[in-house]
Amino acid sequence: MISFGPTEEQELIRDTVREFALAEMRDIARAADESSELPAEFLQTSWELGLVNSSIPEEFGGGGMDRSPITSVMLQEELGYGCASLASAALAPSLFIHPLLDFGTDEQKAKYLPLFAESEFHAASLALQESTFAFDPGSLRTIAEPKGDGYSLTGVKRLVPLGDRASHFLVVARSGARTGLADLEAFIVPRDAAGLTISEEPEKTLGLKSLPCSQLTLENVEVPAADRLGGEAGIDGARLVNSCRVGSLALALGIARGMLEFAIPYAKERVAFGQPIAQKQTIAFMLADIQIELNTMRWMIWKAASMLENGLDATPATALARTYVVREAMKAADNGLQVFGGHGFIRDYPVEMWYRNARTVTVLDALASA
Repeated sequence: MISFGPTEEQELIRDTVREFALAEMRDIARAADESSELPAEFLQTSWELGLVNSSIPEEFGGGGMDRSPITSVMLQEELGYGCASLASAALAPSLFIHPLLDFGTDEQKAKYLPLFAESEFHAASLALQESTFAFDPGSLRTIAEPKGDGYSLTGVKRLVPLGDRASHFLVVARSGARTGLADLEAFIVPRDAAGLTISEEPEKTLGLKSLPCSQLTLENVEVPAADRLGGEAGIDGARLVNSCRVGSLALALGIARGMLEFAIPYAKERVAFGQPIAQKQTIAFMLADIQIELNTMRWMIWKAASMLENGLDATPATALARTYVVREAMKAADNGLQVFGGHGFIRDYPVEMWYRNARTVTVLDALASA
């Protein structure tokens, strides 16, 4: 029998995270956006919930839950529903932990995973994004060159989540003249590495204003061979990129769902020309279309996540999901804003914030790892 529903365990996790999103994120999201500051207590609260550290094996001090991209995208949707900006901050360590679980050698896992098994929030991040036009992870300008018994990294990374406090960065670089995801390598770089400069001021963005992102400049940063992720085997560059993309798409789905669930009650209460606007076909059809697209986006994301979970080539499914979700999530955010009319453009309602966050999430590749 084919089942299209979550397991009991996944339902429990999803419901728990949904309650967390409503209780701990919705109320503080606007203030965090206005101040462009990340509440420190929120990171600790999310850490105690085990959003990213529960998948660390028990032998390294973690919760020992199975690494499941399907479960990850379910909870990421709920967090995106709460606030994509706060969610991206809470999930930033997954950009370091999940690749380490997927590709790390036994020695690398033993050295770095215990950092995230402590009771206090521990920040680490992934340095993937660059400032090239029409950014393509397969054509990175950051280069890793062999040097002695290790490697030398040179390049500039942008929009690195929690770069202001991360203890380590997983820097993705190109190791040769060829382009393509198969030529990608990842290196573990501590924030005090010689030749690494981290911007003092956070990068300014359209949305995700409470998520501090940094620019990293690497000038001949020397990394020992032991910190090349995966050792001699290296990494599966396509899987790393697909995992990041699927995680970010789940956040976008959460934003779109939040917009719809906020717009429907408003449309039922807002009266124009003697009747609620929800009874007007233009509005009713618009809201119905958003619901249809939400279901479609969710199935496409789940399909890509299931292929990641089963060790299959997820690139085609991820590419299709990304093309579709980027378009439809932004359309849902735009149409949801239109339902509110002039109220959608003032800051009394959160819809303009969700619109900005949707645009930012659909542009960036590395905000969460499935």
